[in-house]
Amino acid sequence: MNSNCIEEIIISPLKKSYHFSQNEIKKIILLNAGNKNKRLRDCALAILNTGSVTDDPAIISHLYNSFTITPIATDCGLNIKLNNAPAYAFVDGELITGIREHLFAIIRDIFFIEQLESMDAFKTPTSNDITNTVFNQLRNAGILNQEHGVSLVACWGGHSINDVEYCYSKEVGYQLGLRNFDICTGCGPGAMKGPMKGATIGWAKQRLNKQRLIGLTEVGIIAAEPPNAIVKDLITFPDIEKRLEGFIRTAHGIIVFPGGVGTTEEILYLLAILLENDNLNTPFPFIFTGPTESASYFEMIDSFIGKTLGPKAQSLYQIIISDAVAVSQQIKTGLTEVKDFRASNCISPIYNWALTINEKAQLPFAPTHQSMASLDLCTEQPTHILAQNLCHIFSGIVSGNVKPKGINQVQEKGPFIINGDPTILTAIDELLNAFIQSNRMKLPSNETYQPCYRINL
Repeated sequence: MNSNCIEEIIISPLKKSYHFSQNEIKKIILLNAGNKNKRLRDCALAILNTGSVTDDPAIISHLYNSFTITPIATDCGLNIKLNNAPAYAFVDGELITGIREHLFAIIRDIFFIEQLESMDAFKTPTSNDITNTVFNQLRNAGILNQEHGVSLVACWGGHSINDVEYCYSKEVGYQLGLRNFDICTGCGPGAMKGPMKGATIGWAKQRLNKQRLIGLTEVGIIAAEPPNAIVKDLITFPDIEKRLEGFIRTAHGIIVFPGGVGTTEEILYLLAILLENDNLNTPFPFIFTGPTESASYFEMIDSFIGKTLGPKAQSLYQIIISDAVAVSQQIKTGLTEVKDFRASNCISPIYNWALTINEKAQLPFAPTHQSMASLDLCTEQPTHILAQNLCHIFSGIVSGNVKPKGINQVQEKGPFIINGDPTILTAIDELLNAFIQSNRMKLPSNETYQPCYRINL
């Protein structure tokens, strides 16, 4: 037996929302077979890996290759049996409460995804179908609550930021907490953890105890970015597009901290939406911020957006450097505008049904050598479509950097090829090289980064 493992333990849920009917439990037990079991096992092992010294899924899988998770039916509901689980997920033989909640949350969401995939097998979902699916999954997770009103701030940024950037993200979170805002992030470490940690302190000082710490992830990336221990409500989407729509439909404003290709993907996703004609007059606070040491990072991002999408896109966000108070005050002002706008236009305060999202941004983009090479990166097209295509480019690079399927494709067939207009390709090349030079790309241990892409200049 591995001394770093708990040989066997059976756990039961804590939250009422994690109880299932006997019929649902029978179907959940079927998740323990074949490829379905791999999905459940990989996500569960990532959750149990919360707080470990490595986030490399290959290393984790090797260290705990005998780990299993087995759903068990009882008259009282669903239990889970864990075999050879990482010992650091336990305290004195008891599974840490937050990890326990996250395990049942992942079962809830994978079961939801399996049911969704069964239905989608018989039809191609429309744009409205996808928006309703995102709503239903969020409601199923119990996070859509009218009493919270317009208060949810999403924070985006990298998981491998430096200590100065992390401390600044925590300070911004603290200022948001003092102003009674809820926090939503991609649920991982770094810029996804800092704001949550800071907000928790701010809420404590204000004696607030009903605030939300929401983490949105997806099955393809959770193994590379396990949820941090502070997340209260974890939701795992079937693909990155639904995860991003979840942010946009529920958040009332977004703050971006320094990051890498994943953060750039998120920025481009939102810009593509805000550039839609139907959304041009919709207030949506969008702020880039970091410490003084990160000023050049945002100059680089702003320059890239200007060269590819133009000044109209640059006008959709603000850049505030090294001023956490100003960031939180600007968000507060922006959310007041959002509240007034939604009230006057009869738009839900908890889920923005009225926001137009192009179907191209909703349908899952599968990064392959063919799909990456065929993306249209010419300047002679609507700006919001170009923004969406650029978003897909960065999505593909994320896949090639951290997702097992993308990594395997690159190992087998070589780097993804990126084609397009020279001006756009040059801007992409400059940005990615800057990410590499500043160690903002995913790096295995201390090795030199090997690009998973080749720009066809």
